[in-house]
Amino acid sequence: MAVKRLLTENDMQLWNESETFKVLIGFVNTLALSVRGRENKDYTEPISEGVDLVSKLLTKVTTIIDKHEVLEDADTSRFGKVEFRDFYDDIVEQSTELISEVLKDTETVDTDKFDDLCTYFINSWGDRSRIDYGSGHELNFICFLYCLTELKVLDLEKDGANIVLLLFIEYLDKMRLLETKYWLEPAGSHGVWGLDDYHFLPFLFGAFQLATHKHLKPKSIHNPELVEMFQDRYLYFGCIAFINKVKTTATLRWHSPMLDDISGVKQWQKVAEGMVKMYKAEVLQKLPIMQHFYFGSFLKCPEGVSEPSAHSHEDLQKEAACGDGSHSHNSWADCCGIAIPSAIAASQMANKNGRPLPFD
Repeated sequence: MAVKRLLTENDMQLWNESETFKVLIGFVNTLALSVRGRENKDYTEPISEGVDLVSKLLTKVTTIIDKHEVLEDADTSRFGKVEFRDFYDDIVEQSTELISEVLKDTETVDTDKFDDLCTYFINSWGDRSRIDYGSGHELNFICFLYCLTELKVLDLEKDGANIVLLLFIEYLDKMRLLETKYWLEPAGSHGVWGLDDYHFLPFLFGAFQLATHKHLKPKSIHNPELVEMFQDRYLYFGCIAFINKVKTTATLRWHSPMLDDISGVKQWQKVAEGMVKMYKAEVLQKLPIMQHFYFGSFLKCPEGVSEPSAHSHEDLQKEAACGDGSHSHNSWADCCGIAIPSAIAASQMANKNGRPLPFD
């Protein structure tokens, strides 16, 4: 059964020095290296059965999204749309069947491992109660993929590039749809510390894609024509294009100062190396994010940390609705409890009201 264990700074110290930490960042790094120098379309053929099964799973998520339309009303707010909870409940209800289909050709998986898979999968789509999404939820999807490699559904060596270029990109597309349709709030007042309101890994993988490019430079993100030209070819430029689309009233330098700073780096390889270091420091080593992290049969909790709080995937709806009151916050209130309207919601409200926003 999946458990949350990281509650204190001492827990975080044990986590940072643990084998599980090394395994997880190693998995991310291996995926990143697998797409080094590759465009989005440069996936490996033939596509394995495992990748195809997970891709079909993600396609079914789109069907679930389509089932739950947003009801338009005159009093709609800038904060998340409550219809997201209907989508989330549907994901929870169908998770057992969906995961079973992915595992159909796998040897019998014990109950705890199956529960872990469902837990990571469900938590990949955001928070039901707060109607928000952030890099911690994105991390759950990476854990889901990692578990599938441990079960041999996916082969990290053979499928590495396709895990990113087919599965992660497809997941990202689904999340963009959710963020736009349900106006998901960023899970924290600064998103992922200025990179993006929601995501981190597209920038990390995207920097590795561009690490060998002879002509494009980090500063190229300030050129609108280049962004438009390469948004479908590289994850990094796709992220910039999405940000430019939803944050239209100011420059990248104003609303995304960290991306602006990174654009001053001379080489993409340096950006790629920095992204891995930043992912460790700003995601995996941040208590407000990692207090929500689930340990289980695949990703084992380090010895010596706080007593567990057990969660089966059937408990997720109840926990999300009620909250457990044990959350930690840093000075930016990154985590939960403070409603932060998304730029998507703000821009759409401005369009609806026929007036520009004074800020973004």
